[in-house]
Amino acid sequence: MGHFKQEQPIFSTRAHVFQIDPNTKKNWVPTSKHAVTVSYFYDSTRNVYRIISLDGSKAIINSTITPNMTFTKTSQKFGQWADSRANTVYGLGFSSEHHLSKFAEKFQEFKEAARLAKEKSQEKMELTSTPSQESAGGDLQSPLTPESINGTDDERTPDVTQNSEPRAEPTQNALPFSHRIFFLFYFSSAISKHWEAELATLKGNNAKLTAALLESTANVKQWKQQLAAYQEEAERLHKRVTELECVSSQANAVHTHKTELNQTIQELEETLKVKEEEIERLKQEIDNARELQEQRDSLTQKLQEVEIRNKDLEGQLSDLEQRLEKSQNEQEAFRNNLKTLLEILDGKIFELTELRDNLAKLLECS
Repeated sequence: MGHFKQEQPIFSTRAHVFQIDPNTKKNWVPTSKHAVTVSYFYDSTRNVYRIISLDGSKAIINSTITPNMTFTKTSQKFGQWADSRANTVYGLGFSSEHHLSKFAEKFQEFKEAARLAKEKSQEKMELTSTPSQESAGGDLQSPLTPESINGTDDERTPDVTQNSEPRAEPTQNALPFSHRIFFLFYFSSAISKHWEAELATLKGNNAKLTAALLESTANVKQWKQQLAAYQEEAERLHKRVTELECVSSQANAVHTHKTELNQTIQELEETLKVKEEEIERLKQEIDNARELQEQRDSLTQKLQEVEIRNKDLEGQLSDLEQRLEKSQNEQEAFRNNLKTLLEILDGKIFELTELRDNLAKLLECS
């Protein structure tokens, strides 16, 4: 437990965990039945950052962040990264785009921190190795590098020249050989201690991971109680998310295709909007055409009624014309008769006038 306290989660979130199918290297395989806690851990002993996720007592993610890793967003709620040490690709499906963005920001932040830690570690190793070599060289007057033990090209050339008569100085050749044997044993011992220290570190890390698993196992019951009410809904959403994310997160080509499809959809939506406006205009024209058709039908009916009435009027007019013609004939005959009567009347009036004149004359005479 003491080791685990040195490695605490510095950021946690919840997500559905996937791994790439090792056979096809294309399809995603879900490693959790529902959303689980995914945490960033900092190991102060080794000065490394790790991503760890547990499903029950099983560690489904144990990935050490290196400067070469890249976290890629393949959709609004899905991201992935490749772990060369684990020889796999991890995928995380989040409940919202905000959670994905936050996880990606932390990944970039801890990746940069891992890079700086690695650079500091390398500088420290260089500073540590340089003084030891200088100290050993000053005390023993012999190089400590493998090249100096076996002799570099520059050193070997003068040795061959100086030792062109090896039998002349046998005691001088024996001393460097004993020195070389001593340094071989010295290096063997140093390398052995180095690997023992590395093994002790690995055992310590293993103990810390075991402690983390034990502690996480103790917390699983509490987590299960908290998630029991949501498990059925989470299962349904998980299946749906799995289907959607497996379809939308196959590869970058799919992402590009999706972008193209989104652009096409946007263009189609604009075209659809134009078509809808055109349809609306056509509907108005159709309504106007219907009104015109109704007016035309009404006018046609009225025209038919007028035509029928016109025919009736034409019949009446024809009858009136016949009657008028008959009346005119009768009037003509009446006029003729009236002229005859007038002529007769004129004759009678003339006779009466003569008769009056005659009577007047008779009266005058009498």
